[in-house]
Amino acid sequence: MTELNLEQIAKDLVDRAVSKGATAADVVVLEGEEFSTTLRLGKIEKLKEAASKGLGLRVFDGTRSASAYSSDFSPAALETLVARTLAMAHETSEDPSSGLAETALLGRHQGDLELYSPDVAAMGTEERIAYARRAEEAALKADPRIKNSEGAWFEAGEGTRVYATSAGFAGSYRSSYCSVAVVPIAQADSGGMQRDFWYSVARGVRGLEAPEEVGRKAAERALRRLGARKVPTSHVPVIFDSETAPSLVSHVFGAVRGDAIYRNASFLTGKLGQQVAGENITILDDGLRPGGFGSRPFDDEGIPSSSTPVIARGVLKNYLLDSYSARKLKMKTTGNAARGLAGPPSVGPKNFYLVPGTHSPEEIIRSVKEGFYVTELIGFGVNVVTGDYSRGAAGMWIENGELTYPVEEVTIAGKLGDILKNIEMIGSDLVFWRAIASPTLRVGGLTVAGA
Repeated sequence: MTELNLEQIAKDLVDRAVSKGATAADVVVLEGEEFSTTLRLGKIEKLKEAASKGLGLRVFDGTRSASAYSSDFSPAALETLVARTLAMAHETSEDPSSGLAETALLGRHQGDLELYSPDVAAMGTEERIAYARRAEEAALKADPRIKNSEGAWFEAGEGTRVYATSAGFAGSYRSSYCSVAVVPIAQADSGGMQRDFWYSVARGVRGLEAPEEVGRKAAERALRRLGARKVPTSHVPVIFDSETAPSLVSHVFGAVRGDAIYRNASFLTGKLGQQVAGENITILDDGLRPGGFGSRPFDDEGIPSSSTPVIARGVLKNYLLDSYSARKLKMKTTGNAARGLAGPPSVGPKNFYLVPGTHSPEEIIRSVKEGFYVTELIGFGVNVVTGDYSRGAAGMWIENGELTYPVEEVTIAGKLGDILKNIEMIGSDLVFWRAIASPTLRVGGLTVAGA
């Protein structure tokens, strides 16, 4: 269906809900196609091509609200959906913070954010399978010690998202993505085995790394883990590579979400305007970055996308809010509403990232006399309420500015507040492969607990 068809369905459903007694209503419509294939040792283990569509309706009865969704767009099904959702709203509790976004704030960014690339849809099935096969073959040929594979993947998708409200807003946009990944297994002469991965993801095929390069990097990462060992517990500088550093930044996002703030469930509650990180730290949430995986012309409440400074030179400038959390905090939404088909919006990231510095990863490694270079994080031992940080990790040990041997089965521990204030060097290698991103980071003085 065309975007105009989908927008009309959304507007008609909103009008129907209001005509049946809703004081306000909004609708999200999603339509798309997805492809995925998994190969292992050259043989296809999974192949999926699927098309889907669905819509989610939210209605308001004053300050009461309810939502429901359907994949059936027939008039009879939508009539039933409206009646059922209104009946649920009548039974829910009143919530003064509930409601649509303020009408005066509605709108959309008018420029091209490069979210859709037609070359994704133009790829044939065999070409997509070949991407995964080429990545795995490159990994297996990289070194005789690459003995096996956990598989290679190629995924692609494209779709349309529509949002309409009884306040008069209706808009839509298309997006696409594709990705290739491989997980080779390396085996040492002693028999010990290690696995690692590499991948590439982009809005269009032209943005992907060559599958042969993906396979080569995956093999290189697996090989360097052979002979991994524990290290004695120590207090040393820790370098998070550009794959693991985004997890640190994601904890900051969790701490500045409006719902965490109004619940008093964040170590950053009440710290607006205060120095919470080193002066070298700036974190932005930018919904207007071309091709970004968090970019969009408007959020899921119809608020135009924008760029929000979260931390500027170490000072906490803004929390990230949807309309609900903004009302709870008596503030203004930052356009961070994210919503699926079911349920109300919540706070989600746009392109949430730590601004890069000037140091190459190699320069950062050379700066460490003894320390730990992290390439994998394991587990979820992070408490955003208290700021306690504890994660299992693997990587490489640094001695005299060089990566010397692989490390596994260790734990990194500290406090998120201290980590933000002790980021000593920031890399220049920022890559936007997800909605939350960060360059390589050197953090001073973390506990690495091992043998």
